[in-house]
Amino acid sequence: MSGDIGDISGAVGDAVTGAAVAGAVEPAADGVKPADEDTGTGTACLNCGTAIIGNHCHHCGQKAHIHRTLTAFMHDLVHGVLHFEGKMWRTLPLLMFKPGQLTRRYIEGQRARFVSPMALFLFSVFLMFAVFQVAGITTPTNIEDSMNVEPDLEKVELDAKKQLEEAKAALAELPADSPEHAEAEATVKRLEEANAGIEGLTTVLAKSDSSQMTFNGTGIESFDEGIIKKWRENPSLMLYKMQNNSYKFSWLLIPLSIPFVWLLFFWKRRFKAYDHAIFVTYSLAFMSLLFLTLSLLGIAGVALPIVILAGIFIPPVHIYKQLKYGYELSRFGAFWRTAALTNMIVFIVIMLFLWILLLLGAL
Repeated sequence: MSGDIGDISGAVGDAVTGAAVAGAVEPAADGVKPADEDTGTGTACLNCGTAIIGNHCHHCGQKAHIHRTLTAFMHDLVHGVLHFEGKMWRTLPLLMFKPGQLTRRYIEGQRARFVSPMALFLFSVFLMFAVFQVAGITTPTNIEDSMNVEPDLEKVELDAKKQLEEAKAALAELPADSPEHAEAEATVKRLEEANAGIEGLTTVLAKSDSSQMTFNGTGIESFDEGIIKKWRENPSLMLYKMQNNSYKFSWLLIPLSIPFVWLLFFWKRRFKAYDHAIFVTYSLAFMSLLFLTLSLLGIAGVALPIVILAGIFIPPVHIYKQLKYGYELSRFGAFWRTAALTNMIVFIVIMLFLWILLLLGAL
């Protein structure tokens, strides 16, 4: 039953992500009855049947001339999925260096010039996970072995006693005045100390109550049985499911973050929930691309301290610039909001997202 629920949750994640991608990269069209067959060069729109005026249908936006070649298909693929032909190159520089300007311009209506926030976010998340798969950055699969390795103290104790007996036998055969006698005597002494330590450890473990050394859970039966038990039984599988769900449900970061941005501006009626949604989505797109870039730099051999410092300092600087110019704030206003939002993201939003992933992994 739990496997079926897990499959359903995964399917929901795929469906929502797919719908979001489709809605982000494909413009909407009204459901008007189709026109009669046309060659693509006539006066009727092949999509909705409206009379063509100019190069595009004024009703649904489709081009008047339709190409039917493989080259045109590849062109549409690149253009539709990646928003090529200038949009990406106009969007990325602003996203990196002037995120506030990009946010404000998009909110105020410059939509055709830039890649939409949702399309850019989904593209960045897809690219990040695709590159991670190719680069082999995945969850470990041998956690159970590393977690369940327990020393065989009985075997260690027997081996130590055997070594001690052999050392004593060798010592007994050596004359007391021989040069090797002192060295053999020191070896026996070291082995005796080692045996004493092993015996002491065995005694402590034998007297200890193993039930006190295990985590008994939270007391909430459904939670303990659903999550903690599964983590104990198969941590590798749970980590894999978390990684997989983090891609499928990455869009949840947007609704989780918007309320906290709203708290920073709730007394300013000029800024609406839509403004915050654009701000959050562009910011998350940048963070995904930044994380991808830093990961690739680490793989390429860039010093780890440099990668870590970049990961610590770049995000708040980017948030500051996006807040200051996107919401037209003073330096102080942007600074305290950056500090507050950074703490909210680190200590609340990310923790909520991880908890959701844990719950989804247990289904």
